[in-house]
Amino acid sequence: MIFDTHSHYDDEAFDEDREDLLSALKNKGVERLVSVGADIATSKAALELAKTHDFIYAALGVHPSETEKLTEADMEWIYENCGHEKVVAIGEFGLDYHWQEPEPEVQKKWFLRQIELAKEVKLPIIIHSRDAAAETMKILKETKAYECGGVIHCFSYSPEQAKEYAEMGFYIGIGGVVTFKNAKKCKHTVEELPIERIVLETDCPYMAPEPHRGRRNDSSLLIHVAEKIAELKQMETEEVIRITTENAEKLYRLQTEK
Repeated sequence: MIFDTHSHYDDEAFDEDREDLLSALKNKGVERLVSVGADIATSKAALELAKTHDFIYAALGVHPSETEKLTEADMEWIYENCGHEKVVAIGEFGLDYHWQEPEPEVQKKWFLRQIELAKEVKLPIIIHSRDAAAETMKILKETKAYECGGVIHCFSYSPEQAKEYAEMGFYIGIGGVVTFKNAKKCKHTVEELPIERIVLETDCPYMAPEPHRGRRNDSSLLIHVAEKIAELKQMETEEVIRITTENAEKLYRLQTEK
């Protein structure tokens, strides 16, 4: 059974059929998923989904692109709610220099603040990093954020960096991109990385894998990601699913719940 480590089921793309889709996932081979916050509103929505569905867990955090108006009161809300039994991580947060907004200094301020919070509450972290490879690595090393454990979400950098993160104890999130014909770097990363450091993720409703690219993504489509990883690593698909699910359970500290 598949464990989707990163989804956004609060997204409006699911407004018309959210409950029908979620109720059908187990019959489509999806055992668990984590709904991930990108700001305070979506963190609240993720927590509500987790409270009302036994197989859904929540991550609370603020994406770098949403940090312009972030306040300490927002951090206090995360702190007060991250003790809930269904909250398994702080995230997603990090750096996104693709658009240069908010300005890098604002992003870095809240990157550091959320690392500090994660350390305080002793939860793993979900890192978003886009066009900020060197700075992300530098901050995670300097703050010893690896002590929290966590995952580098939607990994887009070099295989060498992936292996460095793996050696630090992080997991690497692999999703639909690995099925794209032009995704040479992602495929090479999967080939080079130990399967014990890979977790499956959709980032749904975004990043649907082939042959569904360009459509709404959902957790049931992770079978295509597992099949591609199996092909690249010359493994059986079921073995990829088994190991990545065990990895996800370790990442989110859910091993003892079965």
